[in-house]
Parts: sequence; C-alpha cells; structure tokens
Amino acid sequence: MDASRSERFHISLKTPAGELSTSVEVPLNLVPITAIVPLTRRLGEEATALEQAQAQDAGQRISCQKGCAACCRMLVPVSPPEAFALKALVESLPDERRQILHDKLSSARARLEETGLLARLTALAETGRPLSDEEMEPINRDYYALRMACPFLEQESCSIYEDRPAACRELLVTTPADLCLDLLNNPVQPLPVPLRIGTVLALLWSELKETTPALIPLPVALEWAEKHAGEEHGRWRGAHLLERMLDNVWRMLEQEFANRTAGQAAPKP
Repeated sequence: MDASRSERFHISLKTPAGELSTSVEVPLNLVPITAIVPLTRRLGEEATALEQAQAQDAGQRISCQKGCAACCRMLVPVSPPEAFALKALVESLPDERRQILHDKLSSARARLEETGLLARLTALAETGRPLSDEEMEPINRDYYALRMACPFLEQESCSIYEDRPAACRELLVTTPADLCLDLLNNPVQPLPVPLRIGTVLALLWSELKETTPALIPLPVALEWAEKHAGEEHGRWRGAHLLERMLDNVWRMLEQEFANRTAGQAAPKP
C-alpha cells in the first residue's frame, strides 16, 4: 500500500502452526482494491512460513526449489483484485517484453480454443455462483493434461516472481521433487495451507461489490480484467479494506482449525 499519510497497525493472528504477529502500514487516504493485494499476500506467506517451520521440526523437508516448475503447468485461480494487479503489471512492462507476453497469451488462447477449454474457462471466470472442488476437478485435470506452461514462465522460472498470484505461493510439497512430474497421479504430499489468500481477496471483492465470490483462471485473467476495467477504479479507505480483509482471514482460520480438529478426531482406516 502507498505509505504516504499512513497509519501503523499491529496484527496478531492465531494459526494452526503458531502465532503470527506483524505490523503493517495502512494509508489514510482512499486507495484502489489492488493496494490491499501485496499486504494480504504477505500475511499468507507468513502463515505458510509457520507451517514450514512446523514441518521442518517434524523432520519434513520442502522439496520445491528454483527451476522446479511442474506446478507452473497447473490451472491457477486468481481473485479479481489479483487480476487487476496483473493487468497493471503487464501494462507497466517495457514494450518488447509486453509484446512477447501477449504473443504467448495468444498462443495459449489458440491452444485452449482448439481443445474446447477456452469456453469452459471463460464461463468459469464469469460464473454467478461459487463452484465446489468436485465441479472444478474435471476442468483442472483437462487443463493439466495439456501440460501448457504458464505464460509468465521463462526458462523454467517465474518472470513475475515477486508479483505472482497467491495460489502459486501456497503450493509447497514435502515429497520428492520427481513425483511432481505428474501431480495428479503421483502421491504428492502438499504442505497444509492455513490461509488461501486468493479466496480471502475474492471474498473481499464480492463484499465490496455485492457480487458472488469468484476465482478466475489465470489464462483468462487479463481478458477478464480488461472486460471489467471500469470496476477497478473504485476507491476505499485503506483501514476499511484492512478491516474487511482481516474479517475474512479470521473466519478462514476458524474454519481451518475446525477442519484440522475434525481430521484428527476422525477414525483412522
């Protein structure tokens, strides 16, 4: 967030892996929805770091390393605020790099249209209701079967690493890296995700705009952001965005505690 005329807030969150305590600068003036994205992602990363530390204490090791880009061929969901942030990022790129990216996106679009997936992804981006994991599974599988690299992937590394979507930050595994060559059929063990930041931001957007929460497939996120460009110009007080975002974070953590408690209580097969 823009730190000019800002106020410092201390945030303390109890997560399943420990206490998260941090301070943030929140502007007093009106800001766009994209201003809350970096701060919210940071909270998610700090919560995930606690999970990593707990896993390491239990003798587990995160096998994800730079250059390991198997997950960059999965269907990544982004929230509306993240889609607008990606649009702004692409618009800020030098002309040559932006053209290369647009060429990649055009090629990906043609491949998706050829396979019939483009219409399904576009419909998913504009759906008027949240979809269950069961409804999403066939789309995720069909997309992954194409093994299409993310348009932002360059030489097996993320070219927008600092600005990558929250979902990309949350997939970490503790099983051997070679199992990730087939993420759908191999017994890959992901690190538990205490906060799904894309969902937090999607809920925040839906509350502000009084719409149904939606997650947008990354391959059509820029098209979605262009189509909805008029909606990104709203402005809200920074403290208001922080408060509404934290409400969703607290609710998600409560649900995560409940899910893990239920999982521990369930009889083992």
